Amino acid sequence: MSELILHHYPASLFAEKARLMLGFKGLSWRSVTIPPIIPKPDLTALTGGYRKTPVLQVGADIYCDTSLIARRLEAEKSSPTLFPEGQEFTAASLAGWADSVLFLHSVSLVFQPASLAIRFAKLPPEAVKAFVADRANLFSGGSATRVPLELAQYQWPTLMGRLETQLERNGDFLLGIPSIADFSVAHTLWFLKQTPVTAALVDDYPAVLSWYQRIIGFGHGAPRELSSADAVEVARRATPAALPQATLTDPAGFQVGQQVAVSAVDYGVDPVRGELVFSGYEEIILRREDERAGVVHVHFPRYGFQITTI
Repeated sequence: MSELILHHYPASLFAEKARLMLGFKGLSWRSVTIPPIIPKPDLTALTGGYRKTPVLQVGADIYCDTSLIARRLEAEKSSPTLFPEGQEFTAASLAGWADSVLFLHSVSLVFQPASLAIRFAKLPPEAVKAFVADRANLFSGGSATRVPLELAQYQWPTLMGRLETQLERNGDFLLGIPSIADFSVAHTLWFLKQTPVTAALVDDYPAVLSWYQRIIGFGHGAPRELSSADAVEVARRATPAALPQATLTDPAGFQVGQQVAVSAVDYGVDPVRGELVFSGYEEIILRREDERAGVVHVHFPRYGFQITTI
């Protein structure tokens, strides 16, 4: 059985979401540290150009976006579950709100000048300039827009007040028991906790803070380092897993066997090109061939991504 390989870097908040889910499930995994900005040549050999972080690799199968990574981890180990029975829709919907609305507010709050000055204090000016330029490009061309700092500051008490009420009434977790929603909210707050300028935006809410510490307490599982070149070699030596059984007639008319491009809708919209080999309710899969990685299957969520013909 192929090992779980997470391609990530320490400061990535969505990578922290994946790391916490791995910890929640008590999984062992290989850790590949990738650059925080492009180019990422070894990762590109696997994904075909998808540039968001993190990416999960299992042999020659490459999983993009933490919403789909969560489902792959669920397939790896069903208990404890990220999608409690009877609350699957609620958990996924709350997670989607956190990964969009809460995330975009937190980005504005973290990227305010006083916070950035602390985060980048030890970096040379040219590195800071490169990072800022990369992130500007990341948000170019998609549907997501930055929330103005003044608006994020104004609206933040409402967002946190709702979380505070939810936790006061439901107990230890957002839905009463752990779910994907907890990890989607927690990683956004983890981002804010990284500097004293923004940490109070979490610490001022007692029920949220107590819950946050509980989620962080799940830890990161059992990672072991792996080089990015070795991860590419793992893919080259592996064969993609058998495809799921198709049960969905694609409403947009795309057919298995078509050459298509898949891209995120919100940000990081760089397209990945390949052959559509599966189209399901939650997942679409492209087959692509790379001179270094060989034949790989790149998996994307259906929701939040789009397909175009080549």
